[in-house]
Amino acid sequence: MLPTDNRLRRREDFATAVRRGRRAGRQHLVVHLRSGATDPHAPGESAPPSRAGFVVSKAVGGAVVRNKVKRRLRHLMRERVDLLPPGSLVVVRALPGAGDADHAQLAQDLDAALRRLLGGGAR
Repeated sequence: MLPTDNRLRRREDFATAVRRGRRAGRQHLVVHLRSGATDPHAPGESAPPSRAGFVVSKAVGGAVVRNKVKRRLRHLMRERVDLLPPGSLVVVRALPGAGDADHAQLAQDLDAALRRLLGGGAR
């Protein structure tokens, strides 16, 4: 499970990541990254933690399928959240095919999108 400090919860934070961040699309996912954004809500001068949020619409499937996809994505991001710069905002949007994808396919798409956004590779 993704730790509470690393979860994106506010609507404004989702909007900031999607509107002002960079985007990388793959077969099952679209990942939006607002790299190193400062958190105006965080008190003190310490670097805020990287936070991730997930968007899984009804186009992915029914409630059971959507929840399964969200659980898988949360698990995958838990393992990758340390790779992100401090203060980053990440929104992972599942595309309709994500409901039929297995764990390995979602992991591959997420890794490829993050690698591209973090500057580790070309298209």
